[in-house]
Amino acid sequence: MINNSAKNSVLRIGMVSPYGWDTPGGVQAHIRDLAKYYIDQGHYVSVLAPVSNETLLMDDFVVPAGRPISIPYNGAVARVLFGPVAASRVRQWISQGNFDLLHLHEPAIPSLSLLACWLAEGPMVGTFHAAAPRQKVAFAISPLLEPVIEKLSARIAVSEVARETLKIHLETDAVVIPNGIDVNLFRKALPKDEWQDSNTIGFIGRFEEPRKGLQILLDALPIITRFIPDAKILIAGPGDSAETLKSLNAQLRNKLVFLGRVSEADKASLLKSVDLYVAPNTGGESFGIILTEALASETAIVASDIPAFRHLLNGGEYGALFESESSTELAKIIIDLLRDDSKRKNLANIGFQSAERFDWSQVAEQIMDVYSMALTGGGKVGLTSESRSWNRFFTRDND
Repeated sequence: MINNSAKNSVLRIGMVSPYGWDTPGGVQAHIRDLAKYYIDQGHYVSVLAPVSNETLLMDDFVVPAGRPISIPYNGAVARVLFGPVAASRVRQWISQGNFDLLHLHEPAIPSLSLLACWLAEGPMVGTFHAAAPRQKVAFAISPLLEPVIEKLSARIAVSEVARETLKIHLETDAVVIPNGIDVNLFRKALPKDEWQDSNTIGFIGRFEEPRKGLQILLDALPIITRFIPDAKILIAGPGDSAETLKSLNAQLRNKLVFLGRVSEADKASLLKSVDLYVAPNTGGESFGIILTEALASETAIVASDIPAFRHLLNGGEYGALFESESSTELAKIIIDLLRDDSKRKNLANIGFQSAERFDWSQVAEQIMDVYSMALTGGGKVGLTSESRSWNRFFTRDND
């Protein structure tokens, strides 16, 4: 039976972000929103994170740990912080925080979260976001992972796909709690006139990353426009639009509108404005937060049938699925839905009804239940007796 003491008292919660705080990403957004939710509930939250430019830091609950470096991870580039200097900053943050509990995100990759898990003792919860095969970088620290994971009081996976990754590669299990969103933000958003032309398709993400799949959608565009000449794709997110346009037939370039990075409010308006949201990702996804946001916007979804998306959309009930990397099948489904208003709106409505389970009012309470379990053993967060000898790990290869 879960101890409800955590829900009935004010907690001092330390959260650790493995990735650069000022780099757009689903993990950072999850941590930011969860921290704000708990702060609004009256809890004290401090987030330790790598920060590239401290002068631009807007969140006063974030403690900068230093500038991140880029490493290849999961088909993309992760901006993380690791090493003896980072370990010293983690140790200082823990010793000064007087935390009841630490919540560490992605503690199985070389990052601040791994350092915190190694250096700390007491109630600790780990959330695992990734769905990926073992990375070469993980092999270098594999001797550390088993004792680190064993130190966690409780484990959360953001999806069944992330849970399976954890079971296969680290031989441990976790409770599944999805990423959260503010459903009302997307439900109540208003469309923008300039984005609300007929037959508009939305894409949001780092479009230069091959695994985000924009090229799959662009390869489908000649077929789509053959049957729907006024179709248009609105693309939001960081990347070089000039390079993307070079690869496209000159006659189709006017079918793309690049919006650059957009605010959360504009993202919600964009999802409300388009007729279809397309997620052509080719892999490396454990969840798909943008899909939950599209569901809450009551926008019809077309997504690749990678495991994470297939699971989130309940096998195609909440959004249409196409064979991953098949631009021909993607084009066929888009044409079908843009031609049939009734079918598209019915799909959007069914998806909308499924969105409520992702609201922070439900997700954060599930996470608090896990906190309660982690706190049943009593005690507060402190430093291990071995923590002061951490630097030896980084120099032992020279012994």
